[in-house]
Amino acid sequence: MMVFVLWMTGRPCSGKTTISKGLERIIPNLAVLDGDALYDWLGTYDFSREARISQNERVAHLAKLLIKHDVPVCVSLISPYQITRDNARKILCNENFFLIYINCNISECEKRDVKGMYKKARAGEIKNFTGIDDVFEEPNNSDLILDAGRYTVEECIKKLLCFLKEKKIDCVKS
Repeated sequence: MMVFVLWMTGRPCSGKTTISKGLERIIPNLAVLDGDALYDWLGTYDFSREARISQNERVAHLAKLLIKHDVPVCVSLISPYQITRDNARKILCNENFFLIYINCNISECEKRDVKGMYKKARAGEIKNFTGIDDVFEEPNNSDLILDAGRYTVEECIKKLLCFLKEKKIDCVKS
């Protein structure tokens, strides 16, 4: 199987984790590097711009190690800044790096927020929260945009798998 990196970016609660977990069931040996799990694992809860840029670079290097060992990777991170996504593309310097924008408007993201993060951010309890008191720069160079506010998770996964097939990447379990 050809290795690849799907770098999924989008606002908090846009559906990145749910889509990546769905892909994990379909694509053999897919390593999912999910933002929530990584923050817990790495113990970094600093959401400043500098910390986010650094965290994204560490994740890109981890993804690079995995693809060196022929492991396909799905990164599921907010990656709120264009520079973080551009740096990831440079670090991975892989023709099979695909930036996937999980597009979902902020009001829909707030409806999906089971942890109450948006409410806490609006109350000032969480600082530098993406979309509230920190920006989310919409990607200007996405390889694929999935409208997670319009399509179901299953439809988004199907669109993503069709995209990979168009790119001649055969990755689905037989």
